[in-house]
Amino acid sequence: MEKIIIIAILTEAIWETLKMIKKEKYFNIDRIGAILVSVFMCIIFDLDIFSLYLGLAKVKYIGNVLTGILISRGSNFIHDILGMISSMYQSRKISS
Repeated sequence: MEKIIIIAILTEAIWETLKMIKKEKYFNIDRIGAILVSVFMCIIFDLDIFSLYLGLAKVKYIGNVLTGILISRGSNFIHDILGMISSMYQSRKISS
């Protein structure tokens, strides 16, 4: 059940990030650049939040790209997401 909630949260975060690419009549070059750099870094360093923290089966590069999109939001955003995942697992351990 926790994985479904986490995937839902991550999916919304990815969608909201992608929506920031276009502003009114033009594209946000800064947002596109941040996404491209983050995705590139995640592929090079093989960072995949979906397999690392959630233990989900990895499809080649998809997890890296999605993680890159999330990371492009910045460190505060990632800190909050990881804190949320951690607290869900901690509360599960306590109730078990």
